[in-house]
Amino acid sequence: MIVTTAQLFQHAYGKYAVGAYNINNAEQAMGLFRGCIQSQAPFIIQLSKGARKYTDKKILEAIIRAAEQIFPEAIFAVHLDHGDEATCYDCINSGFYSSVMIDASHEPFDQNVAITKRVVEAAHKRGISVEAELGQLGGVEEDIKVEDGHATLTNPEEARKFIQLTGCDSLACAIGTSHGAFKFKGKQSLHFDVLKKIMALVPGFPLVMHGSSSVPKEEVDRINAAGGKIAGSMGVDVNEYLPAAKLGVTKINIDTDGRLVWTRVHREFFRDKPAEFDFRSPGKIFMEEYSKFIASRNQLLGSAGQIPDLRKSLGK
Repeated sequence: MIVTTAQLFQHAYGKYAVGAYNINNAEQAMGLFRGCIQSQAPFIIQLSKGARKYTDKKILEAIIRAAEQIFPEAIFAVHLDHGDEATCYDCINSGFYSSVMIDASHEPFDQNVAITKRVVEAAHKRGISVEAELGQLGGVEEDIKVEDGHATLTNPEEARKFIQLTGCDSLACAIGTSHGAFKFKGKQSLHFDVLKKIMALVPGFPLVMHGSSSVPKEEVDRINAAGGKIAGSMGVDVNEYLPAAKLGVTKINIDTDGRLVWTRVHREFFRDKPAEFDFRSPGKIFMEEYSKFIASRNQLLGSAGQIPDLRKSLGK
């Protein structure tokens, strides 16, 4: 069942975070739905600008509609991740999305406000929520690249002003996370001091954490043992997900970790079976492994087991 992002946030606020997972193909979709049903967790499917171009946006939308029929007990929202203004309008006009993200964080504050406000006005006419971003995360995600020297934490006072000026429904904040697999060297912790200051100024407002994959060492080691060359790196400490959720982070984006699972499964499969050429064989393994991964992350987010209570609150 597709619901609005706002409905998920209202139920989750201050208790748990909703996992937001990017998909690009049918195998990811099946693993995601299976993992969320196994863990009884609501979730958000994210389609990035790159994913919509990978095959065709209509393919992904059809996969999601089919999955909704295959897993009628699932409760989820559909979200555009890191959209530019034109892509946001395309998604808003499609009538398929629960929410869109306009990412103008690379622009000066006033320009970010102006762009975000235009998208908000268009989205709200259709009953669609808008996520915006303030501050810049380091790292790389598809066509987004921010050098560490240009990464900036979100200013709490600017966050309050930005929300008031734009009317956005949720805000992605830079509080110490980073995009991609090459995140941090050594121990990295979220800036809970910044998060607390933001929440003190905008109590009750949903915040979002981008770049929140943990980059599991076991996955990286197994990929490298199977011929990969992923340099040592650390991601976000998964034990910080729930404390952040308690402070008002209602959506946590996890993408890179799923790509690592895909890479590990396929590298190991073809290493061990070099004569194999049927891509469905590793695909079956991936769907099972990804579903386990999703269920494990939902436990850490606190969203596992929330479907029955959410269903009651929705009157479904």
